[in-house]
Amino acid sequence: MTYVLDACALIAFLSGEPGADVVEQALLEAGSQSIAHSINLCEIYYVFWRTGGEVAATEAIDDLKAIGVVEHNDIDEAFWQEAGKLKAVQKKVSLADCFAITLTNRVGGTLMTSDHHELDAVATKGLCNIRFIR
Repeated sequence: MTYVLDACALIAFLSGEPGADVVEQALLEAGSQSIAHSINLCEIYYVFWRTGGEVAATEAIDDLKAIGVVEHNDIDEAFWQEAGKLKAVQKKVSLADCFAITLTNRVGGTLMTSDHHELDAVATKGLCNIRFIR
């Protein structure tokens, strides 16, 4: 199984928030792969920068890499056009989440998130395989 982790799932894991255990299980699942798009890792970086400065931001990214989260930086024309189309149609979904959805569909994985506010409609419409962590 390939898990695509959005910023909400990664922050929950790093901060020990509810749902962190679900993310940890995915990270430890035998034979699974956990990936994140560069845009979503940028979200982690700036969130931790805001709360703890550059050292905290760098440590957060290093911690994710150390536990096996693999960065994907897909940004070819077909990819960004698909993300852009999603954003145009799914107006309430952030552009960063559109990148995560597009990556999930590209790799045939499951998007892990806690973001019901933006992604319930995406899940209901079957636009992406989503697992909510809480």
